[in-house]
Amino acid sequence: MMSFKSYIHLPTEAQVMRVSVWATAGIAVFGIVLGITSSSQAILFDGLFALIDASMSLLSLCVVQLLAREGSRRFQYGFWHFEPLVAAFNGAVLLLLCLYAIFNAIRSLLTGGSEPVSLDVAGVYAVFVCVMCMALWCYERRANRRLDSELIRIDMKAFLMSTCISAGLFVGFAASALVERLGYAAFRPYADSLVLLCLALGLLPMPVAIVYRAMREVFLIAPVEMHDRVRRVVASAVERHNLMDFRSYVAKTGRMYLVEIHILVDPQLRAEMAVYDRIRQEIGQALGGEARLDEWLSISFTARAEWM
Repeated sequence: MMSFKSYIHLPTEAQVMRVSVWATAGIAVFGIVLGITSSSQAILFDGLFALIDASMSLLSLCVVQLLAREGSRRFQYGFWHFEPLVAAFNGAVLLLLCLYAIFNAIRSLLTGGSEPVSLDVAGVYAVFVCVMCMALWCYERRANRRLDSELIRIDMKAFLMSTCISAGLFVGFAASALVERLGYAAFRPYADSLVLLCLALGLLPMPVAIVYRAMREVFLIAPVEMHDRVRRVVASAVERHNLMDFRSYVAKTGRMYLVEIHILVDPQLRAEMAVYDRIRQEIGQALGGEARLDEWLSISFTARAEWM
């Protein structure tokens, strides 16, 4: 019972991801079964999208459990780099699914559409998915205020997008039923394909954004805000302690920042190690929690410019 309470009140990152995996898998199975039995490409696509999302959430859960461990002999810097790799793979698979759905929808429209779908079936599915996804989004949003997890943040976007898309699914089928009642029954076979096309096009920006953001971290592209912040902090310290120059290198992989700072000192300067340690501590404190010393913040001092 205490375990169930922890899932509700103070869940860990792993517990939140477990809830997401099971809930998304349930939505996926419901959508696939209903899509097949009702011959609806749009509902089937939404179910397949949820199934892939559940698989990716399961992969993310494995990464979360890895991140909780210390580095090993093979992975001496830890497992932080797995996070953007999983996000990139997730986004790439969803992107391919969206492109495949767009291709199928266009092909169906050009070949006369498909079998009309019952508004009752679409309504039951849309309402169920809307309620479930909105509840899960609220749950993850509440938990992530404390956890501040990028993986949960991505999952939240997926649930919010699913809520909007499911509402759009219902509106699309309702519009097709209305068109039929107004005397344009010939357009009804195209409704499912049009809804599928709108569904895939609406979802397309999400995987594109996930892949773009993840690949920036895979290629260790410097985050602009952190880069500027490091330069301001170190420049201030260099000026304050009458040091000569510095160079800084910043990257981000998953939730971990990699910060390397090389400070050039006068070759004639003779100072005790405690002085340099105080400067290191000063810079580390000024950078704050984003570059914690227990993760990766390296500050070196040299009198030779070629070693910077």
